[in-house]
Amino acid sequence: MRHRDSKPLIELCRRCVKLPSLLADRVIALVARHPEVRSIELAGSRATGQARPDSDWDFLVEAGDFAAVAAALPSLLAPLEPLAQQWDRLSGEQCWMLILRGPVKVDLIFPEEPHVHEPPWAPSAENLGAIDAHLWDWLLWLRPKEGSGKRELVAAELEKLFVHLLRPLGVARVPSSVAEAVELYRPARDAAAARLGCVISPALEAEVARAPRGES
Repeated sequence: MRHRDSKPLIELCRRCVKLPSLLADRVIALVARHPEVRSIELAGSRATGQARPDSDWDFLVEAGDFAAVAAALPSLLAPLEPLAQQWDRLSGEQCWMLILRGPVKVDLIFPEEPHVHEPPWAPSAENLGAIDAHLWDWLLWLRPKEGSGKRELVAAELEKLFVHLLRPLGVARVPSSVAEAVELYRPARDAAAARLGCVISPALEAEVARAPRGES
């Protein structure tokens, strides 16, 4: 499934997911045009044909010059008009995360590039927007897990969310559900924005709120 030429790779990805995917086609074509990208392949449930409508889109990327590709990602992916994009602070390998309208979560994973987990956020006027994007990306990924009854995973992730993001904003307790995480986060974020003198766009939150909440 690995190929420097994106056209054969796109056709193989189509067979893997059983139906043509314009999103997979576009992501692969946009990233593969960089001369330092050795390969890009669709991975996870979208590649095996086991995806649900709310599944995220994972792509494995190999780069000859990771720093060059990393610096180019925002411009390479600009045609997708992402609402948010940033590096995953808590992944074991470098992972560029995007949220597109839909909402749709896309992860570009660089398995050859190790990443050390970063410490909890320290909110500031400069990073509060990134904190907001991290929260909604995290919950967009976690909500389907909650809907499918993965209780232990959800509890562990909510604990991690509290330590790394909610507690630094002043939240006093670990949420027991995704819905409670949102309820605790909103006033804490708004208070931080007022204190720090910054404004957070509501567009990302409004888009993520459109995601289905039922069982998946």
